Parts: sequence; structure tokens; C-alpha cells
Amino acid sequence: QVQLVESGGGLVQAGGSLRLSCTASGRPFSRTAMGWFRQAPGKERELVAAIDRLEGGRTHYADYAKGRFTISRDNGKNALYLQMSSLKPEDTAVYYCTADALFEYMEAGRPDWWGQGTQVTVSS
Repeated sequence: QVQLVESGGGLVQAGGSLRLSCTASGRPFSRTAMGWFRQAPGKERELVAAIDRLEGGRTHYADYAKGRFTISRDNGKNALYLQMSSLKPEDTAVYYCTADALFEYMEAGRPDWWGQGTQVTVSS
């Protein structure tokens, strides 16, 4: 069983930045693809970004995240990050850290493990 704990959410003004963090346990981190999903009120969960098992490995971003968000990982710390900049009110959502053995499953929106989520609110 994989445990994922997110932190770093909060309230930020439009145009601001925020960095989300996630710590993982229960599975060799360097063998685990990681990702961030989000769910806004009244909407379905959607993939924000994903990163394969190696540091600096292949990544996948949703179109709205390209150029504004950066996903990264530190395998020595079992940590995943999402640096978000130029935030918009439409980025308001609960952000979930996710994990799966396969990067392809993350891209397909079907990761096996999910964190509890952290709220990000962007005010206009």
C-alpha cells in the first residue's frame, strides 16, 4: 500500500505562485511513476502533470499547465513537487498527488494510488 501526503496548498492571488509537495511511502519511490491531478467544484478529476520514475524523466502536462506548471521529483527524499506560476482563478481546485507503477497508467488517468488532496484557491 502506498501512502501519499500532500502539502503546500493555500490561498493565492491571480498571477501568483505556489509549490505543492508530496511525500510517498510504502513502495520503492524510484520505481514509481508520479503525478498530480486536480478536481474543481462540479467538474471531474483531471490530470495536471505526470513524471516517470527517474529524476528528470519523461513528463506529461495538460495543455493548460504547459509553460506555467513544472513537475519534478527528488528520489532521495521520496518527494514529488508541482511548481505553479501565473495562477488563474480557474486553477482553483483540490490537487491530488498520485502514484502508479506505470507512467502510461498515469497518462491514461488511472493511477492506482491517491493522496487525500490539498486545496488551492486562486482569488481574482
